[in-house]
Order: sequence, then structure tokens, then C-alpha cells
Amino acid sequence: MSKELQKFTTLVITGGSSGIGDNFISTFITINKNALVCNLSRTKPSEKFPSDRVCHFPCDLSDSQQLKDSSGAIIELLAQQPSGGPVLLVNNSGFGSYGFFKDLPRENELSMLDLNIRAMVDLTSRLLPLLLERGGTIVNIASTAAFQPTPTMATYGATKSFVLDWSLSLADELRGSNVRCLVVCPGPTGTAFFKRAGFEGPPLPSGVGHTASFVTQEIVTALEAKKHLVVCGYGNALLACLSSKLPKRWVAYLSGWILRKVRLKLLKRS
Repeated sequence: MSKELQKFTTLVITGGSSGIGDNFISTFITINKNALVCNLSRTKPSEKFPSDRVCHFPCDLSDSQQLKDSSGAIIELLAQQPSGGPVLLVNNSGFGSYGFFKDLPRENELSMLDLNIRAMVDLTSRLLPLLLERGGTIVNIASTAAFQPTPTMATYGATKSFVLDWSLSLADELRGSNVRCLVVCPGPTGTAFFKRAGFEGPPLPSGVGHTASFVTQEIVTALEAKKHLVVCGYGNALLACLSSKLPKRWVAYLSGWILRKVRLKLLKRS
């Protein structure tokens, strides 16, 4: 699995300070001993990463001007690399909210659109000419929420549906070029989202959620196999397949029923 990561001279990643992003950086610099990592996020990555290998670009990705400035600085830095070489772009940053839409803060929902959708499209657009020149791969992190409507997570699920459809369209458009696009659909990963909602861990069936290291392994395996789409875990892949076969209205009802049960568990704890 290491051969695919070894070919890249640079990793550009968003949200590398925690979760999947942190684990992916750790895996990347372990496998690829010479490559440079450029991280865009508000928080600096872990101190465990060597500062001469991992460059941090402080950036609120939901702020278009900050994203423009940071991406410009990265392009300028990469232009100074004498060897050039393929670039791996991982659009990992994103967040979700839980609750009925009428009860959620409007600004929070709009910020989610800015981060989960606009920032990904903006950064990819800015870096794509460089990738087409040097070769590379784009990895976009979506979610299993992309395969069906998600009542009580309405905006989040819709943003991830955009990521899925946009990424598959981009992958098709890039056929015949030296750039590929992979979209990754993990199930619930880690506990950050659920801790924010008041849970100690994901209140979901065992096997649906996975660790960040498992998702990283799935990404590397999919890159090696030159896939355009990977759903992490057999159970999640089965659920995604079933969701695509049933009428959307039915799927919305079933998804809403499951997520409302999660809401009831939350209310009982509060």
C-alpha cells in the first residue's frame, strides 16, 4: 500500500490538526520520507510532526479571503520546489450539526455550506492547474450521509451529497489527464461530533463507525487500486447500496426514524 503514497512529492491537506487529517499526515510522512506536507486549518497540527516536513498555513477555510491568501502562499512555495513531482490534495475539513433545522442557528448552517462545499471547490479550482502540470490526485472526504436524505442532519447530509456527486463528475472530466479524483465516504468516525452533542461515543450499532486509522487505510488502499469511490466498511457499503435502490421518500423516512431515536437518547441524557 505504500507505493502509491511514495510517488507524491507534496501533500496538501485541509483539517490536518485532528481526526482523519491528523492520522493521514502521520501515515503519509511515515511512508514518504522526503515529501512536504502543507496543512490548511485554524489549528496547528500536532507537535509530533517535524516542522521541517509539515508546514502549517493558518486559515479559516470558510473565509474566502483567507483561503485565497493561504492557497496562493502554497502555490508560491511549491513553485520553488526544484524537483516538482505529483501533488496529493486531500479536502478533509468539514463539520456537521444535529437537530431540527428550525432550531439550529442560521449562521452555523451557512458556515457549514461555506466549509463543506465552497472551500473544497475553491481550493481545488486554485490548485488544479498545478496538479494538471505536475500530475496528482484529489481526495475528497464525503460521508455515508451522502447517499440519503438525513432529517435532523439535513444541511450536513446535503453538503456531503454535493461532495459525492461533484467528485464523481470531476473524476469523469479528468479521465485521460494525469490527475485522478477519489471520493471517500466514511461512516461515523471518532467521537468529536457526538461528544459535541453530549454523547461519550457514537450511539450507533457496532460496525457502523470506524477509527480514523481505519479510514486512512481505506483511502490508501483505494488510491492503490485507482478507485474513484470508496465507502469505508462492508456494512456501510451495504447500507449505501440499499439506499440507492429504495425510493428517496422511503429512505428519508427511515433515515429520519433512526436519527430521531438518536435524538431521544440525547434528550434522556440531558
